[in-house]
Amino acid sequence: MNPNEYITGLHHLTVSVGSAQEDIDFVTQVMGMRMIKQTVLFDGTASVYHLYYANADAEVGSVWTTFPFKKAGVYGKKGSGQIEVSGFSVHPDALPFWKQHLNKHKVKNTGITERFGQKMIQFEDPSGVGIGVFGDANDSRNAWQTDEVSKDNGIRGIHGAVLSVREVEMMDKYLTEVLGFNKVGQEGQYHRYHIRDGGARKVIELHHEPDLPQGSWTFGVGIPHHMAFATANDEQSAELKAYIEGTGYTDVTEIKDRNYFHSIYTRTPGGQLFEFATSDIGFAVDEPKDLLGHELLLPPFFEHRRNEIVAPLEKITVPHYLQST
Repeated sequence: MNPNEYITGLHHLTVSVGSAQEDIDFVTQVMGMRMIKQTVLFDGTASVYHLYYANADAEVGSVWTTFPFKKAGVYGKKGSGQIEVSGFSVHPDALPFWKQHLNKHKVKNTGITERFGQKMIQFEDPSGVGIGVFGDANDSRNAWQTDEVSKDNGIRGIHGAVLSVREVEMMDKYLTEVLGFNKVGQEGQYHRYHIRDGGARKVIELHHEPDLPQGSWTFGVGIPHHMAFATANDEQSAELKAYIEGTGYTDVTEIKDRNYFHSIYTRTPGGQLFEFATSDIGFAVDEPKDLLGHELLLPPFFEHRRNEIVAPLEKITVPHYLQST
């Protein structure tokens, strides 16, 4: 089996953040992304929002999802074994705008830097989650437009992710020999890999940080939780699960129903949690495509507990374009 026949790129990135309202305001106003879904964490018993954001077309490979854990009082420890930077693509000509825009909102950032011949700006959200905008002239996906971020300057989707590792060797073997990704270069402490031919949503970097202590793997304010790769359907995910287990990585979950996709999860040698999510269901399964994100939705298996689940949640104000729907 060649996993590259099944893995088409990244599906979504998921992080744990602070308060829900702070997150909504930052992602929709500063990052300029479209809010496409209000739902809740499906695992465990705590009532926690699961918020989804994306580009204008709510495409697989553009989706950023957040768990606001501040109200639950759960905090994470940043460190090795985590996703260090969640990367999004913008047109290279938009990077000067992003520097000015971030400065305007008093968001500390690196300014425009360059690695592997690609220009970028890195910054953090209010909870400390690492984010980057990467210049990619070949990404033609449709950015969402806001009052402050034009379509030309906007985020077009996921670019990739930077992973912090204490040791490179075993993670390198996992990415290349198990998942079939291609190592395309090394620049200092950074190692770059492409899914298939690389480009938008097909880039992974390992940041070798041998002296950085291990970070937490659980949910908690300020730390990423997982990165998801796109597969077509359950049949492909089942074959991929059997294949990964056959290479010796036997801690692959059964297929889980996430309502908008089905998923399997596995912990990597570097510590990061990888998910493989199907692309065959979509976000319009429970609300019209033009009304995505307009109300709090629960999966069918949670509806009988709606009052119990909703009562503890933080009260939020959604973006203005959802308030009239």
